[in-house]
Amino acid sequence: MFKKAFIIFTLVFSLLYISSSAKDFADSAGQKIRLNQIGFYPGAPKIAIVPAAKRGSFFLQTTERKTVFKGILKKSMKPDFAGNYTWIADFSAYHKSGKYILNIPGIGNSYPFSISRSVHRKIADASVKAYYFMRASIPLEKKYADKWQRAEGHPDDKVLVHASAASAARPEGTVISSPRGWYDAGDYNKYIVNSGISTYTLLSLYEDFPAYMKTVKLNIPESGNQLPDLLNEALWNVRWMLTMQDPNDGGVYHKLTNAAFDGMVMPGKATTPRYVVQKTTAATLDFAAVMAQASRIYKQFPKKLPGLADSCLDAAKRAWKWASINPRIIYNKDVIKQYSPAITTGDYGDKDVSDEFIWAACELFVTTRNKMYIKVVNIIPDDQMPLPSWNQVRLLGYYSILRNGDHLLNTGFKGIPKLKQNLLAFADDQVKGIDSTAYKTVIQKSKANFIWGSNSAAANEGIALIQAYRLSNNKKYLKYALANLDYILGRNGTGYSYVTGYGSKTPMHPHHRPSIADGIVDPVPGLLAGGPNPGMQDHVRVPSTVPDEAYIDNDQAYAVNEIAINWNAPLTYLANALEALQLDISN
Repeated sequence: MFKKAFIIFTLVFSLLYISSSAKDFADSAGQKIRLNQIGFYPGAPKIAIVPAAKRGSFFLQTTERKTVFKGILKKSMKPDFAGNYTWIADFSAYHKSGKYILNIPGIGNSYPFSISRSVHRKIADASVKAYYFMRASIPLEKKYADKWQRAEGHPDDKVLVHASAASAARPEGTVISSPRGWYDAGDYNKYIVNSGISTYTLLSLYEDFPAYMKTVKLNIPESGNQLPDLLNEALWNVRWMLTMQDPNDGGVYHKLTNAAFDGMVMPGKATTPRYVVQKTTAATLDFAAVMAQASRIYKQFPKKLPGLADSCLDAAKRAWKWASINPRIIYNKDVIKQYSPAITTGDYGDKDVSDEFIWAACELFVTTRNKMYIKVVNIIPDDQMPLPSWNQVRLLGYYSILRNGDHLLNTGFKGIPKLKQNLLAFADDQVKGIDSTAYKTVIQKSKANFIWGSNSAAANEGIALIQAYRLSNNKKYLKYALANLDYILGRNGTGYSYVTGYGSKTPMHPHHRPSIADGIVDPVPGLLAGGPNPGMQDHVRVPSTVPDEAYIDNDQAYAVNEIAINWNAPLTYLANALEALQLDISN
């Protein structure tokens, strides 16, 4: 009996070992072939990168292992950041829809992927739905959140005015109500500066592609209420932002926060006092910009949202007035720490607010058609076109002027041709020399791109290229915008698809409190990890300090694996815009 049982145990163990070994081998082979793990549009470029191959053939096969296309690997013209040349498998000539793998003799099979129309639709939807999962002041019900349902966190109906924010009309300790909004990142606080660029990016997606975004259904509580779901989700944060303006003077509080970061607990378990902290020029101008933009978009829905557009525009004008009177009130964490209680949460401090003035002026000009706003800032001749980030927002204003250029013709503003010229020159510089690089993506053109939140930079580069396409109809810009989405979804130095829940190798341990504390193996889906960053500001060692390899899937590694609303927003724009433009992308 013992001998028989031992034989059965040995056979079972051997089968499990063989199965496990086969899976490990498949995973190992898959991550050696770097490609978009979701897939490709039929008529669009289709490229995979193989870092450790050698000259030879590659085979595109169905998941049943039938070869449908054969090609020759080509050596990259330049090495990667580690000094190694890569091998490129280009199967753009194959257009038939289906499910496939890429086979490379001596390497193995890639992760499976699809070729199909609307191939990025699910991940595009998920990137928007991610904001529902970031909502404060509401329970997430199972019918909307599935297994990631949770209790309400932070009702924020009794928020204290911090000493740093005190005024005669609202002295320290005044209780205000400031519900709704999105949790900013891996933490549970809400910041106007970061909300500004995030909300703007979602609203801009609607401005640029209204017909497509009306088709996006997200299964959120407001779905079916005659407002597109993207605008429903953005409105959750717009309404919170409105509560952050002091009605007495028009200034805007920098953030709503605990005194210190919460532990790794669910939102409903985090119950320490909440404060609104210091009014700042940056927050007030970001607020003015978003409210001016929100006014012109929500004005299209007067029956559903009576009075909202007028309220947003009035709030924007009052914020502009406050900032004009207080042009240099900068958030200084060291000063804030001197108050009681000391506030030690995220700063979003910005010592140069000239770009915030430009952004707010542009948005107010576009909405009101009043040139008064752009006369007081240096819009033209301004040749600077820096990639947008929370602390560099001038290009956001230029995007808005260019997308609304036809409506500004009667204002007498003559700067549109110059702005268009500058943006196209910026886009041309972005794509110059890309085809000779090791991965053929814009983000991997320069080591300098691999900063904290590098994946956001990749997505924002994609947005810039889509704006250039909209101005020029030159498909080269779409090609490289798509390449950066390919980068995010697996064509990169680590072999990760950086969006939780989408791809074969994805982050399982993001620095995100609900994903850590909910007891569910899978993290909340649709979240973009920060991405490679050799800085190790969190003191968690990454496996490689090669810039585009400097990543680790560790929930303590917030310098590479945190999530944030301002990182998800450009992903949302990029993925949805490419879905809207998929027929234009075809060769």
